Amino acid sequence: MAAITRLHPPSLLSSFKSSSSLITRFPSSSTLSSPRRLRSLCSNAQVSTAEANGSIVGDLLDYLNESWTHFHATAEAKRQLIDAGFHLLNENDEWDLKPGGRYFFTRNMSCLVAFAVGEKYSAGNGFHVIAAHTDSPCLKLKPRSASTKSGCLMISVQTYGGGLWHTWFDRDLSVAGRVILREGNGSFIHKLVKVKRPLLRIPTLAIHLDRTVNKDGFKPNVETHLIPLLASKLEETASSDTKEKSATISTKGAHHPLLMQALSDEINCNVDDIVSIELNVCDTQPSCLGGGNNEFIFSGRLDNLASSYCALRALIDSCKSPVDLSSEHAIRMVALFDNEEVGSGSIQGAGAPTMFQAMRRIISCLAEKYVGEVSADMAHGVYPNFMDKHEEYHRPEMQKGLVIKHNANQRYATSGVTSFLFQEIGKIHNLPTQEFVVRNDMGCGSTIGPILASGAGIRTVDCGIAQLSMHSVREICGKEDIDVAHKYFKAFYQTFSSIDRKLIVDS
Repeated sequence: MAAITRLHPPSLLSSFKSSSSLITRFPSSSTLSSPRRLRSLCSNAQVSTAEANGSIVGDLLDYLNESWTHFHATAEAKRQLIDAGFHLLNENDEWDLKPGGRYFFTRNMSCLVAFAVGEKYSAGNGFHVIAAHTDSPCLKLKPRSASTKSGCLMISVQTYGGGLWHTWFDRDLSVAGRVILREGNGSFIHKLVKVKRPLLRIPTLAIHLDRTVNKDGFKPNVETHLIPLLASKLEETASSDTKEKSATISTKGAHHPLLMQALSDEINCNVDDIVSIELNVCDTQPSCLGGGNNEFIFSGRLDNLASSYCALRALIDSCKSPVDLSSEHAIRMVALFDNEEVGSGSIQGAGAPTMFQAMRRIISCLAEKYVGEVSADMAHGVYPNFMDKHEEYHRPEMQKGLVIKHNANQRYATSGVTSFLFQEIGKIHNLPTQEFVVRNDMGCGSTIGPILASGAGIRTVDCGIAQLSMHSVREICGKEDIDVAHKYFKAFYQTFSSIDRKLIVDS
């Protein structure tokens, strides 16, 4: 795990001022809302029926298909919060917060913190937090990505996180992320970009040239073999129109002119206006329902956008109307961090004091009573073909409810107390849970849970939705578990305080 670095000066930890004026301005929802996107689903009818029964599965598929990168996931969350009536804050401004208010802010457009203040909130009451992360293992373009091999234009990439890199071969790939544009007045703006058409491919070596691959396994070198193919040489393949557009671009640039032209066409700007790019390689296949009964979700980035979306929707749906916060004494919060897959040690990661600073700005010091946090990250479901990889009596299954994660060595933040409190919420609302413990002869992954728990002294439970193919370019989880997670997180916001008051530990 990367070291936690405190990057902000203490002055930013001051509490909010009691100014009567609203210091944040945000566009109306009508200006930020985008038209509802057409879904690419295996079965639209199945989703429509589920939505009529209050399911959020269809909305999750929309979110996944929009959120090719952590930037897009944060921007889409921002749009939905504004549509729901949340006020956009700026970390650099003073905040004017009121009981019953709903607020949020973003950092780096890859991290987001949203919160709703109970009408009966007073200093010293607690926070109810659900934390997740927006990033997933992927390939990222190198600062100088232009590469040429055997007459082909290639894109040099870095591996991000612990991906199953062999699954990226022979996929229809493209690029998405953000660019920095130079404006006419000399200023610069950040803009998201997504090239939806298949643009790249990483070809697998034919079996005729690797006869032992099925016996010895496919073991690509991630530096030399995991390089996407963009095109054959421009002078041989480009149309006259493309050649003309690219004629003014230096071939000595950091990125291929053909790639830069694709980006400029997508965002309708001149190539010369693009001064910086930060791009991921993305799979273009849409997220969809699948399985014999359409009971599964097939998608990339389920880890951890499925958890992020369930948490986001739970917050939005738990305070849709003023009456929802009328009897609330605490503050309901969602924190979506970046860089979890590489240790969280960044200004937008859970290792930064982003959430703690927000808490201190909401009250003058951290809350002491009724504080609870849910660290939501996907869980390893049992694999029918690899059952021996799971501890015999802790084998979570898809469609069987949220998974509570335990680890005696604190790789997960769950304790006996937090597990009890979380399961009590499930019992009250008739929501199922399962439990996971890694085998003693296998290593255990971790989450942002221990980082946040130790950083702020907040009691935390680590939980997640059971899934298969974690960190593959294409993952799978159960459709019913999405709705269970959404209901569970919503119930956490609504009932945690009342349950916690009944438990006495340190008297």
